[in-house]
This record gives sequence, C-alpha cells and structure tokens, in this order.
Amino acid sequence: MAPEQDTFAAEVAAAMRAQLPAVAERTVAAIVVEVPSYTEAFAGPMGRRIEYAVQLALGGFLELAAAPGGVDPSRPIGPALEEAFKLGRGEARSGRSIDALLGAYRVGARVAWRHMSETAVAAGMPAGSLARFAELVFAYIDQLSAASASGHADHLDSSGRLRRRNLERLAGLLLTGAPPYDLASAAERADWAPPRTLTAVLLPESRVRGALAVLDGRTLQAGEDLPGAEPGAERTVLLVPDADGYVRTQLVRALSGREAVVGPARPWQQARSSYSRALRALQLDLRPDGDLPVDTELRLTDLVLRADGEALGDLRAQLLAPLDGLSPGPREKLVETLRSWLLHHGRREKVAAELFVHPQTVRYRMGQLRELYGDRLEDPQCVLGLTLALGAVER
Repeated sequence: MAPEQDTFAAEVAAAMRAQLPAVAERTVAAIVVEVPSYTEAFAGPMGRRIEYAVQLALGGFLELAAAPGGVDPSRPIGPALEEAFKLGRGEARSGRSIDALLGAYRVGARVAWRHMSETAVAAGMPAGSLARFAELVFAYIDQLSAASASGHADHLDSSGRLRRRNLERLAGLLLTGAPPYDLASAAERADWAPPRTLTAVLLPESRVRGALAVLDGRTLQAGEDLPGAEPGAERTVLLVPDADGYVRTQLVRALSGREAVVGPARPWQQARSSYSRALRALQLDLRPDGDLPVDTELRLTDLVLRADGEALGDLRAQLLAPLDGLSPGPREKLVETLRSWLLHHGRREKVAAELFVHPQTVRYRMGQLRELYGDRLEDPQCVLGLTLALGAVER
C-alpha cells in the first residue's frame, strides 16, 4: 500500500493539481447546462468566482487525499464543511431550492471525477488506488452535500421563525390599535405588504390550520392572550387581507362549518375595529345561520340592540309592564303578536301569516293590547321603545 500511496502523493497529485483550473471550468459549465437555476447566477464574474471556489475545494480535497495514510471518509472535514454550510445558507437567502444545490453537487461530482480520474490514470495511478480515490471523492461530495443541506434548512428555519415572530408582533400591534408609524415599521420589518383592508376572523384554535389553507397567504395570525378576550377562551384571531365586497361572500363560504365569527372589513391600520366587532359578537353569543359563520355585517341590528344587555332588560320590563298581570301563556301570545304587529306596521294579514293564526285572532289580540296600553300604542316614542325592546328577542 505504501508505494501506491507515495506514487499518488508524488506524481498523481501533482498531475491532477495542474488540471484543477480546467476541471473547475468544465464543472461549472456542466452545472450551468444541467441545472437551469444556475444558468443566470453563474454568468459573467459570478461564474469565474464559482470556478475559483470549485478549484479551491478540489485542491483542498487533493491535499487531504494525498496526506500520509489518505483521508478517512467518515472523518469530518472541518473547514470544507463549514464553507459548504455557509453555501447552503447563501443559496437559501438567494431563493434557490436545496434541490438545485444538490443537483449542482451531483453534476459537479460526476464531471470532476471523470476528468480527475482520466488524469490520475494517465499519471500512472494503479487500479486499486483508483477505486479508493473514487470512494474518497464521492464520500467528500456526500459530506459537502449534507453540510449545505443543513445550512439551507437552518437559514429557512431561522428566518422563518424570525418572520413568524415579526408577523405575530404586527398582528398584536394591529389588535391593540398601535399608532400608524409603529404599524408601518412593523409591517416593513415583517416583510409584509399592507393591503387595503383587513377583516378579523375569530375561530377555535383547532380550526385555524384548515382555515389558513383556504385563505389569502398574507393572512396574519395573532399569538396568544388576545386583547379583550376572556382568559381560556381558546380562540384565535386571523386578519384576512382585502376581504370586502364580493370577496367577503367567498370568505364567509370558505369558513363554513368552522365556528367562525367574521368582523367587518376595515382600512388595514384600523383592524382593531374589526376585531372589536367580532369579539363583541362572540361575547354576545350570537348564533350562526346553519353552518355559515356569524357574519357581523348581517347582524348589526342584534349588535346594536344587545350592546347594553342591562339597559335592554330595563327597557323591556318598563314597556311591557301593562302585561304583568297576565298569566304566562296569554302574556307570551300578546308579546308575540305585538312584536309582529310592530315589525309589519300593523298589516294584519302579514302578522297572521307569520304567527300561523287567523286574521281575526290577530284583531282580537290587538284589541286586548289596546285595552292594556290605551293611547300609548299611538305614541311614536312608545312605539320606538317597544320596537327596540322586542326587536332583540332571541331567534
């Protein structure tokens, strides 16, 4: 073995080292042809720098391979691996995929091995040493590939975590109503292009992943401890860009079956207003219509009438006091009739159709109500109060 190693070190290594510039040039040329992602990147001065880098990497390998005893392919090659790790991070920053980089390694290894082995044979390398040399070359490339893949993943992971934190911080600032300057700075830091509007969507944590899959990719997700929410509510808020007009219909449909509450669309820096509306609807326990989410734009009356539950209760008790002497059954029927009469502007046929009774029954009940209320049913203020008091009856 020793003579073979010495022959490699003394003669073959020198011959291959002399060919390194040509091998590096051919390697880069092959990568440009076979890996399209690098066609433009390797053009001009960049291509020459890459050729030089390849030449240095191959030269470093030759020094290791020609060392006494050869090189153990299982032993880490510190400096080379560190550079390969940096290369992987740089490729991730450039937006190229790891597949492109590993493809370049494969092409480079094949081309470099072909030309270097030809040189080695011409320089007299024995067959046994050539096989060992092939093992070392491809073990070296495998280690470089693994190090670059690790660097690529590390950059994506660390930059992804940082961007997620910045996006969550932006969402938090929006929900707390931070000043416009702070919001603009946070959006720039998060690399997030502000839309025209944002719409707050509240939904259970267990439904978030499925919802994000069907929403605009710019959608923001707030972190834990939502402002104004009750502790342990286990709800998440999403801020959906540009979901106004016709797009809102699509948004509501996409959220079907997800127990969502959808706030109004607001200019993006006023997203807190949308969140407050959605949170209020949730706290009032407004019920959805079937599988569709609670659309606050369709429940404005309920939100207004139930904004102060205690005041509404007092108003109802005050204006329905003339019915207090009745037993529960008759009282409920008269309240039901009075509500329908108010909402249908006294049109008896409409009231009868809604209550599934004969028009004469409506006439009889309204006669009872007029006896109890007297002229107050002709007073606009009383009619307004009764409409508000009875308009918020649970659906």
